[in-house]
Amino acid sequence: MRTPPVAGIVATAALVLACRGQAPASSRPDALSHLVDSLEAPVERATGLEFKTSPKSALRSRKQVRDYLIRKLDEELPPAKLKGLETAYRMFGLLPDTLTLRSLLLDLYTEQVAGYYDPDSATLFGVEGADPSQLRLVLAHEMVHALQGQYLPLDSILHTTSNNDRLTAAQAVLEGQATLVSINVLASGQDVSANPEFWDMYREQVRDQQASMPVFAKAPLIVREALIFPYLAGAEFMHWWDTSAWKDSVPYGPRMPVSTEQILFPDRYARGDAPVALAFPSDTGVVYEDVLGEGEIRVLMAHLAGAPEVKTRIPIGWGGDRYRVYASPGGPALVWYVVWDDSRSADRFTWGYGGRLRATSRPGYRTELEALELEGKPATRYVLARADWDGWGKIPKAFIGR
Repeated sequence: MRTPPVAGIVATAALVLACRGQAPASSRPDALSHLVDSLEAPVERATGLEFKTSPKSALRSRKQVRDYLIRKLDEELPPAKLKGLETAYRMFGLLPDTLTLRSLLLDLYTEQVAGYYDPDSATLFGVEGADPSQLRLVLAHEMVHALQGQYLPLDSILHTTSNNDRLTAAQAVLEGQATLVSINVLASGQDVSANPEFWDMYREQVRDQQASMPVFAKAPLIVREALIFPYLAGAEFMHWWDTSAWKDSVPYGPRMPVSTEQILFPDRYARGDAPVALAFPSDTGVVYEDVLGEGEIRVLMAHLAGAPEVKTRIPIGWGGDRYRVYASPGGPALVWYVVWDDSRSADRFTWGYGGRLRATSRPGYRTELEALELEGKPATRYVLARADWDGWGKIPKAFIGR
């Protein structure tokens, strides 16, 4: 699913999650401005980029932050889109029918935010009452977003609507760079990210600290993973980037990764392993359409296996996918196609998880899981719809886009 509507709105992974100390006695705009000024040079050194103009800063109350989040959430996930996304995840069994996604996201963002960068006003905001050590780390992270905003068209990158997997990959670069920079700025001179053991410890600390956030800890796996992925997987990708042949540049523009598979497995990025672009023919009654991608399919597999979190670090052989949700009088219908790298990967998913996927059906519904080929590539088609759905006789066939 889509991560927060504002780049960097969620606190920075484990280091921020661990900072839950007492709020300061008072917060002053001049103190915030001084903190931002003190971080400007270290952030420039860590990124290798210079601010074209020094970032502005201001304090906001908790109520102002909540009002801002409501406005941004409604801008980027308007009711129709939010309903479509919510329906799709319910059909996959990833969200319970009783959960209201908008309310959960708003509670999550409000629970976690200590500071944020608003690209509309190009301003860094600190939240009144935030723990000072937490705020310093968050601002170091958010200042990277301010810097990115001076070099990148963030609006066009973050408003991609047709491919959530590609959007998540782009967010992972932006959040990953900001996370890695904030770690290096606050651990200045220690180069902790160069230690291989650090990343194992870092992943574990992120998971362990989830319990400290009541709303986050109780959120469905798909929501928790969506919030963590850009920070954790993105930071590891950017750490890899700093050791790659492209280390003297940044993965912006044409070098931006195009899938969560490339983020999770940089060797596939390095060899240009891009996903197959699937498309559906034009049709009526379409409620929502999108891509799960490697990242979300791994969440689906963990959910089907009854695992509390996604742990496997092995590629699943994903080659591309696309799903579509249709409206029908008796209830929504889901059609999903996945293309695999090879027949072994297709069989592993179809026969290893197919039975569990079919078991997520609901009363009055019928499921169909079929192994097939799309233009010579091994593929899987999954359909979940009411038994009396009039689309059973004319299930749309996905094709490889040109």
